[in-house]
Amino acid sequence: MRSRAAAYPLLAVLGWGVMFPVLASALTRVDPLNLTTARYLLAAGILVAILLLREGAGALRHGGRAVEVVVLGVVGFAGFNVFTNLALAHAAPQQIALFVATTPVITQLVRWARDGVRPKPLLLALSLVALLGVGLVITRGSLAGLGQFGLGGLMMIGAVLGWGIYTHGASRFGEWSPLRFTTLTALAGTAAMLAASIGADAVGWQHAPAAADLAAVAPQLAYAVIVGAVIAVLAWNTGVQRLGAANAALFMNLVPVTTFVVQIARGYRPEPVELVGAAVTIAALVAANLATRARPSSPPGATAVTDPVAVVDPVAVATR
Repeated sequence: MRSRAAAYPLLAVLGWGVMFPVLASALTRVDPLNLTTARYLLAAGILVAILLLREGAGALRHGGRAVEVVVLGVVGFAGFNVFTNLALAHAAPQQIALFVATTPVITQLVRWARDGVRPKPLLLALSLVALLGVGLVITRGSLAGLGQFGLGGLMMIGAVLGWGIYTHGASRFGEWSPLRFTTLTALAGTAAMLAASIGADAVGWQHAPAAADLAAVAPQLAYAVIVGAVIAVLAWNTGVQRLGAANAALFMNLVPVTTFVVQIARGYRPEPVELVGAAVTIAALVAANLATRARPSSPPGATAVTDPVAVVDPVAVATR
């Protein structure tokens, strides 16, 4: 059951890993904040349409949890995506992607601070090992390179913290479908991004994109909307419900590795130490999955407890 559930966060992180180079190429024509807002205006519209078709208008109600939904939407959707796009204007995609690998540690620390649940030593240790592998991939064995990230790195720290809070928050909405949680938080985050974009355009911090600019980045925008903002986020929230926030967050270590592979396909030639780092990251993820899969056997006569089954299959939703 957990093996099947692992496919959801895996799908998400692979989609996001490709997205970093895609978004970086679009930033040559559209400002970061406007690009993020355009992306989520489209994605939110798609998510609302799917939610109405599958669950009806009643699913748009917050059920007394409006404040929590708005906070998670602003911190997670708006915070992560705005900071990430701003960071991509200051550093290379593979450098920015490195910070995403800190999500497992951040998520566990958020859970510790919020719920008082100490991270399991083995899970935390494997998260750090995977992060070390990612560091080898991105820095080619020279940790001194981390000091060159500058402003982009600072922005990514804020982005990852926001996503860690969002991931932990998603695990607290087990009675909602991943589709409902994703849609309502996306709407809150999109509203915040739209307000920020209008304000930034008004004071001259950025400029509203012309139709020609949006047309020029249409392929990148289509990928970022359909794959990055709809399929991947639905898959991620499904994975969080099935595996738990801490276990799902481990897969974020594969985001920079995926970005690295994309850069190779574009002509980048890796050094042996980078290949070693990729192997270390994958091995740590596999070990973490095996370590968390084991469960105590139920006593005779006890009712077996299974993982909660999410009601949304993102791939099926996207292809209908």
